[in-house]
Amino acid sequence: MELRCGCEAQMVISRQKSGKYRITLFEAKHNHEVVTPRSKHKLPSQRKISAAQAAEAELANRSGIRQKLVFEFMSKQAGGRENLGFTLKDISNHLQSKQMREMKEGEAFTLIHYFEMRKSKNASFFYEIQLDVDDQITNIFWADPKMVVDYNLFGDVVCFDTTYRTNKNHRPLAPIIGVNHHRQTVVFGAALLYDETAKTFSWLFRTLLKATCGKKPVTIFTDQDPAMAKAIAEVLLESHHHLCRWHIYQNALKKLNRYFQSSNSFAAEFKSCMCDHEYEDDFFQAWESMLDKHGLQENSWLKFIFEVREKWAMVYGRNHFCANITTTQLSESFNSCLRHYLKSTNNVLEFFNHFDRLLEDLRHNELDSNYDMSQRLPVLRVEVLLLKNSRDVYTPKIFNFFQEEYTKSLDMVVNTCYDISPLFEYKVCMYGHTREHKVIFNSTDQTVVCSCNKFEFASFFCSHALKVLDIQNIKLLPSRYILKRWTKQARVGCVLDSYGCIVKEDPKLDITNRYKDLCRNSVNIASKAAETEEASMFLAKKMVELNLDVERILKKKPGLPSNEIGMDPSHNEHVDVASIITAHKATGIKKKIGTSRVKGRPKSFIEKGSWKRRHPCGETPVTSTTVNIPASLSVGYTQVTQVLLDFYTTLVSLHCTGFSALGTARIQHWTVAACSLWAAVFLMQLHQLHSLNRLACVFDSESGNKYMCT
Repeated sequence: MELRCGCEAQMVISRQKSGKYRITLFEAKHNHEVVTPRSKHKLPSQRKISAAQAAEAELANRSGIRQKLVFEFMSKQAGGRENLGFTLKDISNHLQSKQMREMKEGEAFTLIHYFEMRKSKNASFFYEIQLDVDDQITNIFWADPKMVVDYNLFGDVVCFDTTYRTNKNHRPLAPIIGVNHHRQTVVFGAALLYDETAKTFSWLFRTLLKATCGKKPVTIFTDQDPAMAKAIAEVLLESHHHLCRWHIYQNALKKLNRYFQSSNSFAAEFKSCMCDHEYEDDFFQAWESMLDKHGLQENSWLKFIFEVREKWAMVYGRNHFCANITTTQLSESFNSCLRHYLKSTNNVLEFFNHFDRLLEDLRHNELDSNYDMSQRLPVLRVEVLLLKNSRDVYTPKIFNFFQEEYTKSLDMVVNTCYDISPLFEYKVCMYGHTREHKVIFNSTDQTVVCSCNKFEFASFFCSHALKVLDIQNIKLLPSRYILKRWTKQARVGCVLDSYGCIVKEDPKLDITNRYKDLCRNSVNIASKAAETEEASMFLAKKMVELNLDVERILKKKPGLPSNEIGMDPSHNEHVDVASIITAHKATGIKKKIGTSRVKGRPKSFIEKGSWKRRHPCGETPVTSTTVNIPASLSVGYTQVTQVLLDFYTTLVSLHCTGFSALGTARIQHWTVAACSLWAAVFLMQLHQLHSLNRLACVFDSESGNKYMCT
């Protein structure tokens, strides 16, 4: 709308030769309505964001606080919006202008500058980018020093998932995550990928190994992605690749829906094959029995998953460490958290800023657990020496798991015992149950092996082994069976980065601690001196002298300016020249064309049933099809449409068997629309028409949607 109205209201003040000022013109009459006193703060001349207010708004924006909430908070501080001095739109404009200034050099330059800034603060920060033939950035990987440390300590089991899409270009975010000694989520590294091909995943896994001195995980959990499986087999050959058992079961609900509904035992039998068996022969026997009982010998999906049974059947997963994890639920929970921090509209800087907020929150959870661990002890269910000793060693979360196994062991009974010195073989089962577990105890070195492989799988003892230890009068847990990654001392020790240097999670931590101590002492002295003028003057004089002495001390140490914190000099000798050259060759970030595959959780037949209840088969929607065709094409259009319609109707009649009335109606509805569309397009090409607007318009009376084909 127009803002200028030719108003002549003004006051002109001129400086005279005498140095005094004089009003030379004054026009008091306005040709428009003036604002009220309550609205004067909306005038452009009255609106300005101060430097302090701008800094506060920017800090709130980096903290993920919405602009409206920031504005309301600042309004309360100022005593009302009229006293604030700016509007909500002014905040929005300021933040948008700041973003434009930050991104003025382009996404690629901003990204590389951000990474180099992080690396200058801590040389253990690792990043790598991959370029295409046009020097466009396709894939990005990064790991801060804390990620590198966490991977070296807890990277024996990782979960990998690319479900989450970061922005409107659907670029997949690929976090590599695991669990720490409190069984809390930790991030080992993250990547922004261009696509999800085996070649891309191979690059990602090789880069991860480069960042972590070549350490490979014992076990890696993923979904059923053939490209991931191929890359893992190529790069992480020694790692055990496991598929999410929960996804396997959900896919079974989808593929074998009829058998789950018709048989009361099929679900239990399928779960038993997945989780229960301890010996491969028993698994084969149960699998064949299930197939024979339900007539599924020729089922293609069951044949496919049987070929990859080593990746999902528990009988194969018991023999190696999995941190007691069986699904990719960890990744799904992490993706759910991401939605509270990231938006599809975030630019590069905003993405990393908010991703760091998530990391900070996750790491603070560990800090809370460490504090609770130092202040509280888990309650003992039974006052025994074994539990007291274990409580002092394990973190509370792991101790609770261990104590649960010990409680179960109290109800275990030993049916038989074979003594073949120095080996003792026990058959142990839960009281009132028939299923037995074989436990072998070696009296020479006090080793215990159970057929359930709980220790190999989770790295803490099972109830069967604990029963045998009690029979053998072993009252303290042997040290060989205490895995450091589950203990309170899990983080004790040093970790090397990709350059072979000790990783310092925060190089400024020592300086920060000294600064805090000096500040505390200075405040104490200043508070005492402020009580009298004489003491205050004495302290002020001494502080001037102290400042000069400190400057002289700092000048004696070369390479460390008094106002700047230097990095560890040893890190400066290790520079990945190839990575730097690659990074600075980048001309931009490659944009993704089209949409990426969107993976969703498979729905069970129960959830599908709820949809059918909301949409009964008898409620067939009434639809209509409208086609606007030029008059010159009307005759040919009708003939071609009829030919196509007859052909499509034949196809539909062959494939609609088993569809509900609602499904059949929708198929017929869209068949008519498709025939109308293709007939018109065919004739359009025939008559060499350049454009045909509003070719087909389909209305759905049930949903109210309108579909335009142009």
